[in-house]
Amino acid sequence: MNNSTGMKGEYPLIKLILKDIVDQGLKEDLHYIDLTTDLLISPEAVSKARIAFKEDGVLCGTPVIEAVFEALSPGQMRYTYYKSEGEMLSKGDSVAEIEGPTHALLKGERLCLNLLQRMSGIATVSRQYAETVQHTSVKVVDTRKTTPGLRALEKYAVRCGGCFNHRFNLSEGVLIKDNHIQACGGIREALEAIKGKVGHTVKLEIEVQDLKGMEVAINAGADIVMLDNMSVEQVREAVVLNDHRVVLEASGGVTLETLKALAETGVDVISSGALTHSARALDIHMKFID
Repeated sequence: MNNSTGMKGEYPLIKLILKDIVDQGLKEDLHYIDLTTDLLISPEAVSKARIAFKEDGVLCGTPVIEAVFEALSPGQMRYTYYKSEGEMLSKGDSVAEIEGPTHALLKGERLCLNLLQRMSGIATVSRQYAETVQHTSVKVVDTRKTTPGLRALEKYAVRCGGCFNHRFNLSEGVLIKDNHIQACGGIREALEAIKGKVGHTVKLEIEVQDLKGMEVAINAGADIVMLDNMSVEQVREAVVLNDHRVVLEASGGVTLETLKALAETGVDVISSGALTHSARALDIHMKFID
């Protein structure tokens, strides 16, 4: 048993982000009154509750617990943590116990569980992806296919599960996609148009649809080439033709079923929106105890 959330050095930043997310979530859920709790439960009542997993999975999001309940009842709650971030839990394992005003526990329960379930679900999927490719040197990364407003938490959950992050937002890197290329008139034209407009620390990544496009991109000065929706055979051929000249990223329709074969092509990076957009929320509950 321990009394820390174990955020691996990232807790201060996540704590700041969580405040905004929790404030918005509570406004959405409570509006101006909890009709049931406010009319049924005495404001002086105190209870203890336990949060536990109802299925196997990776724990992610423990700072959510304090962020939610401290927003509702600052300084009046007591927390005991039994598990740490990134730990693999089994069905029935207790995450934490919280003791304090019953009103706060009831009003914060749903938001707390929604965020915990979402983050733990993503971390669990990410762990499966990471373990599938651990015999290779490939890095599996996420995308911007995240829930609006929750990107910071969802990308944190990807890292908690053992995978990596692609760019966080549009300002964090150049990624020239198919519509950019169409608007610019071609791969070479797009790269040449942007080269002199970015700083020396910024990498240039461009999406291509075939091996011919890859060669054009490399010769035009791309640092990273994204192989979009190519088959395993095409990716394997691309790795040979590239011969380590640039970083190669495979993307498009990546699933856990196709991941192993894709990783074994020798590609450098595999990006998968499924890490976030298709992750199922883990089943976690909170029950009052004596």
